[in-house]
Amino acid sequence: MRPIILGIFAAFFFAFTFILNRSMDLAGGSWIWSASLRYIFMIPFLLIIVIARRNLKSLLVEMKNYPGQWVLWSFVGFGLFYAPLCFSAAYAPGWLIAATWQVTIISGSLLAPLFYETVMTKSGSISVRGKIPYKGLGMSLIILFGIILMQLRQAGNLSTMAIILGIAPVVIASFAYPLGNRKMMDLCRGRLDVFQRVLGMTLASMPLWILVSLYGLLSDGLPSVEQTFQSGLVAISSGVIATILFFQATDLVRGNMQKLAAVEATQSMEVLFALLGEVWLLHTELPDLISWAGILLVMGGMVLHSYFTNKKPMLSGKKASA
Repeated sequence: MRPIILGIFAAFFFAFTFILNRSMDLAGGSWIWSASLRYIFMIPFLLIIVIARRNLKSLLVEMKNYPGQWVLWSFVGFGLFYAPLCFSAAYAPGWLIAATWQVTIISGSLLAPLFYETVMTKSGSISVRGKIPYKGLGMSLIILFGIILMQLRQAGNLSTMAIILGIAPVVIASFAYPLGNRKMMDLCRGRLDVFQRVLGMTLASMPLWILVSLYGLLSDGLPSVEQTFQSGLVAISSGVIATILFFQATDLVRGNMQKLAAVEATQSMEVLFALLGEVWLLHTELPDLISWAGILLVMGGMVLHSYFTNKKPMLSGKKASA
């Protein structure tokens, strides 16, 4: 249950992303600065942690050995994840973005055949291509149905353009984040801890954020003091705390696609946290009875997902999950 608990705590801190990005957009801030400042501000905090743990040298050696893969999968896992989320904040409220983001529950499960997992046989452990965890996917669909119920009334008030520009980028991000994270786990093979991996991906994605910042400077000028401050809060809460918690949770179940899907499903709790945060901080309306029914489905789906994916299988003559 520890990976599930870590995942829920990560969801709490991730929720600040949706709330603060929407707040910055309502205040007139550019999505370009919201995206780039988060990762720029993450660097000093992560550097302090990694240097204090005396792990910087081994990280730099690892990055030097595989520079192309570090840049590629950091671009996918961080760049194609966060830039679309910030872009969508200009066209849709935080609750809708947080709800749409839960497609990552399905996305993560559908990515399973792209990776290998460890199984035990009579002759020892072997690696086999991952399979889509249909049982866990069924629990994910319950969660997703609950999220749809939560947003029915509000989504009816949005224009078609707002729905397209607010949802399509988030769907792209929902595939990019688990893909980049899993590819980096495969590349590192446990040689780096979670702090090193997050710092390494942040550094490897920095060429992208520098280019984005230059574009923002030319198109929108410098960010306001308020946007800079709120971007710093996002960097600490979502970029450092939430990312480290989530990566730690996924590291604990590395090699087991079913349990990995369960950890990724904990991110559905972001909808609840984002909804409560927007009601409190941005004074949005309280959900109606249908939305509350959706909340109960999300919570029930989380419990079922955790139960089925952590239930120990009976050992068979051929194999059992590691």
